[in-house]
Amino acid sequence: MNLPSAFEEKMQGLLGEEMDAYLACYEEPRYYGLRVNTAKISVEEFRKICPFEITPIPWIENGFYYDGERLSPAKHPYYFAGLYYLQEPSAMTPASRLPIEPGDRVLDLCAAPGGKATELGAKLLDTGLLAANDISSSRAKGLLKNIEVFGIGNVLVLSEEPGKLVQYFPEYFDKILIDAPCSGEGMFRKDKKMVKAWDEHGPEYFCNIQKSIILQAAQMLRPGGMLLYSTCTFDGRENERVIGYLREHEPEFQILDIAPYEGFCQGIPEMLEEPDGELRRTVRIFPHKMQGEGHYLALLRKGDLSTARGQAASDRALAAGERTAAKAGKIPEPLAEFFRDITFGLDAARLDIRGERVYYMPKGLPDLRGVRFLRTGLLLGELKKNRFEPSQALAMYLKKEEYRHCINFPAEDERVLKYLKGETLDVEELASAKEKGWRLVCVDGYPLGFGKLSGGALKNKYLPGWRLC
Repeated sequence: MNLPSAFEEKMQGLLGEEMDAYLACYEEPRYYGLRVNTAKISVEEFRKICPFEITPIPWIENGFYYDGERLSPAKHPYYFAGLYYLQEPSAMTPASRLPIEPGDRVLDLCAAPGGKATELGAKLLDTGLLAANDISSSRAKGLLKNIEVFGIGNVLVLSEEPGKLVQYFPEYFDKILIDAPCSGEGMFRKDKKMVKAWDEHGPEYFCNIQKSIILQAAQMLRPGGMLLYSTCTFDGRENERVIGYLREHEPEFQILDIAPYEGFCQGIPEMLEEPDGELRRTVRIFPHKMQGEGHYLALLRKGDLSTARGQAASDRALAAGERTAAKAGKIPEPLAEFFRDITFGLDAARLDIRGERVYYMPKGLPDLRGVRFLRTGLLLGELKKNRFEPSQALAMYLKKEEYRHCINFPAEDERVLKYLKGETLDVEELASAKEKGWRLVCVDGYPLGFGKLSGGALKNKYLPGWRLC
């Protein structure tokens, strides 16, 4: 592989005697990984039903390697059921090292296409809030789809400049992840197009963007909260120097230790003009030392949880929650009728009806007027002429045992692929000709979407934009 001479010279200075080993890794095939959605299935259960050979990624509890040259996991029904996400192994590391607790308010600031956001959302276990933002509206649409496939309902999907979000979310979030836009040096082996992009926009271009983003994120983190900063590049200007810049402007931030793995390398204090030994707590991942691509991670805490500013943020959050509850109204009868077949209770205080669409909102959201967003909460469905039509997002959010009317197919049943292609299904042996109404379609017990039963046939309601080509 032809690498830019300026890049090779820089890496020689960084790696020294290890340079030959680093260059040799470009002659090796890239690694492919999948990450289990633990909000839908345990790792143990997934391993029992997994239809192809997988090998554990040793530093990721729910991550596995697969043979990407031979296998196509994105075409299997379990992928459409949201049981796993396909992700480069090293890229799984940031979300795995940000400690998420039930009830946390979490922001993924540069979230598309959703590899890290989906893991953060799964860790929340349908509590708290996942806010996922990407400045590109087109990329944010793909982000929204991946979040909905994963069955995450306590969500806010935004497409906004990070700086604008500060005025809406001052000291609001408990945890923030910044997978910053970068020069992509760590991904040269995975995607050769990144080399050309590096020639056009290298580290000097990105480092100022990164510094701006991390300071904006700092203003949205509550005192005592944690921030994880990551890139897929090797350049110190985009890594250690960005962390140094944050601490220069926000000295209350402390660098924390990251859960270790034998292949992790320490951050390099010498990247700063005034070396900071604390930077050794940050992590560098090199592809010649681990079975994955290049990455950088830094975990930080903002000050002390007990400060007065933290109390002020809590007071604002409580007030926001009270405003949400105050506008609650009666549940519309068509919606109430549908939910009589669902086994979890519907909290009227969390409903938000906009035109025909019905949303189930997370608690305690601030006033979002003026913000560009693609989704607030879980889209339950639409009210149309005294009837309710459930959404694809609701189907993915539900578990089989939470809806009374399900049709379950084994993965090898040819009707599963027909359903994913949008075809009407013959289900006479599964339902009598007299039965009618909504059915949750599942594969081996995991929801794929809805269908409408009538006369032994299931009319397909799988979302057209998601259908298998």
